[in-house]
Amino acid sequence: GFVTGGLNFDAKIRRNSVDPADLFEAHIGGMDAFAAGLLAAHRIIEDGKLDAFIRQRYSSFDSDIGKRFEDGHLGFEELAQLASTASSPNAEKIGRTSGKQEYLENLIMQYVLGVE
Repeated sequence: GFVTGGLNFDAKIRRNSVDPADLFEAHIGGMDAFAAGLLAAHRIIEDGKLDAFIRQRYSSFDSDIGKRFEDGHLGFEELAQLASTASSPNAEKIGRTSGKQEYLENLIMQYVLGVE
């Protein structure tokens, strides 16, 4: 992969597309897809909903057990022990939280389709 950014754009004619115009059309379609993706990415960044979701989702890493783990002061073995002890004082801190996969998929699709 690229270390400093960039992209690899490769459009080939496929199937029965053998005319030079087909390669031209493939490049146009590919660049249009990249442009649409960049516009969607811009809307995602400007809107801030995804960023706010990520901050909220991982806010437990800002304090207590999450912070200790992130800072390297809590290993996997101790973390596993904390997670497996349902009756521990930490049980409410470790609770299961939905990843909201469906919400995120729909949110991204709204940006891709331009229907926020």
